[in-house]
Amino acid sequence: MDRMKRFAIYYAPREGAFAEAAACWLGWDLARGCAVAQPAVPGIAALTAEPRKYGFHGTIKPPFRLAPGVVPGDLAQGVADLAQSLRPVTLPGLDLVLLGGFLALVPGPDEGLSHLAARVVDGLERFRAPLTEAEIARRRPDRLTERQRALLAAYGYPYVMEEFQFHLTLSGRLDPDEASLLRAAAEAQFAGLIPQPFVLEDLCLCGEDAEGRFHLLDRYALSA
Repeated sequence: MDRMKRFAIYYAPREGAFAEAAACWLGWDLARGCAVAQPAVPGIAALTAEPRKYGFHGTIKPPFRLAPGVVPGDLAQGVADLAQSLRPVTLPGLDLVLLGGFLALVPGPDEGLSHLAARVVDGLERFRAPLTEAEIARRRPDRLTERQRALLAAYGYPYVMEEFQFHLTLSGRLDPDEASLLRAAAEAQFAGLIPQPFVLEDLCLCGEDAEGRFHLLDRYALSA
């Protein structure tokens, strides 16, 4: 944990067929911290390169550096304490969609999930280091709405609180032909495995290593 350069709070599926299929799809196993063989789909390595380093996940609190004076153990305890105050969220399921040009699994809108994400973002904010000028510039604030710029300033990310949209990314940005091919392959890869209902029952503390790959460090059950 001490070797990680950034941390994030994610949803990641518990061990089982869904988790295995998702790790195989992206070519990176978040839980084991290792590369895995991908399906025999033309071009899949390149088309999934962007999300591969993060592993299969749904973002709850986006990646951040630790604030001065904070050590990883402080963050871990903070996540553990917060998880004890939150209840699991159950949704009907996940749909395979093209979202902003990339393939993703998404649930329908849900106030319970949005409320949980807001609690996590705000509840762990004391552990986050302020953004540098370079980090702010990478978010292209000139292309954000006024509210998104305010969220970027307050929380280090423009798509939190009411701008939050939970999704499980399966590809980078695709052109129409790539999207058609990859969607058909994803439907086959995940056939019968997508949780119905979908239950978010843990907060997963994840870390980014020196090579930019994310690892599952610990899992905390929502137990309120």
